[in-house]
Amino acid sequence: MNEYLLSGTERGQNQCGYARAKSTLNPLVFEDESLDDLKDRQSRGYPEVITLLPEADINIGGIRAWILQGEKHQLAFFEMEQSAQVPEHFHDYAQWGIMIEGRMELTINGKARICEKGDEYVVPSQAKHYAKFLTKCRVMDFFSEKSRYSTKRSH
Repeated sequence: MNEYLLSGTERGQNQCGYARAKSTLNPLVFEDESLDDLKDRQSRGYPEVITLLPEADINIGGIRAWILQGEKHQLAFFEMEQSAQVPEHFHDYAQWGIMIEGRMELTINGKARICEKGDEYVVPSQAKHYAKFLTKCRVMDFFSEKSRYSTKRSH
């Protein structure tokens, strides 16, 4: 597992074949939070500031997401359980993403790569793609389409 952060970084190549942030900085630790507390919080998932966003209506087992809705775009904060899979699909708009935590195998137009913490990827418009999650993952994806996901309705 690498220890890359996006702040104070320079770009390099990664196993995913896209940009990986490289840093000489240590993970951010606040005065009242030890490194062990930070690692424990990361393994629990997103903080409440994210999970209070509207939850996406996703019908794939082991995958949850929260949506930050823009006028013409959507930003989704995903949590995937180990062994969850996104089936092959494509869309009419580009998608950018970054691995926050975990490992996934991402296949774009038949080319499979392993993505890890700090790896960025771009899925071009019309590109067939799918993902297999090798560990528990947190991923942030930006969709250049405002209605990629709808929100769950309250019951």
